[in-house]
Amino acid sequence: MTPRVVLAAVVALAIGLVAGLALSRVGGDDLPGDDSVAAGFARDMQTHHDQAVEMSWIIYDRTDDSLVRSLAYDIARTQESQSGQMAGWLQVWGLSPTGPGKQMDWMRGLGHEHGATMTLGDDGLMPGMATQAEMTKLKGMRGKAADIYYLQMMIRHHKAGVPMAEAARDNSQNDAVETLAQSIINSQTTEVETMTQMLKERGAKPLAD
Repeated sequence: MTPRVVLAAVVALAIGLVAGLALSRVGGDDLPGDDSVAAGFARDMQTHHDQAVEMSWIIYDRTDDSLVRSLAYDIARTQESQSGQMAGWLQVWGLSPTGPGKQMDWMRGLGHEHGATMTLGDDGLMPGMATQAEMTKLKGMRGKAADIYYLQMMIRHHKAGVPMAEAARDNSQNDAVETLAQSIINSQTTEVETMTQMLKERGAKPLAD
């Protein structure tokens, strides 16, 4: 991780903690528990976001396409801030960054419409996450090929993140979580549409589901 990314993450965490403190005063003593939907979402979406940020800074330094660079910058900055906000919540709630169970456990039993089938893959990764081999491949690419690969992976990443956010919005019983989750749904849905069009303009298609 480059010094720039580390600094940005620290700043985002600080902003998130301040926001979390403010929200905790509104919420009173009824804070989410360790095995709650709110806590599970905050932990898992942070992990999901952190990889999207890493992918975006990788392509930012390798692309010659101003549109791809602008998109990557926006995604990185937005998700750094959101990740910091979620880390801040966990601190305010008195919860550790890692939960008592496995990733995605908080989505069990929420119903099919909320991604009940969203479980860890055989590789132990959450849906939409790039493998280490894929990340290494992206780091070794340059130019148009790198642009296309980044867009393809980010579309897959975003599509998997939306059901997680929908589940949190509808089941967290926490106003702050619901608000952030809806913001994630809105931005990532729009970005998927934008990136799909960008791929088309570059003679490529999204990865197969």
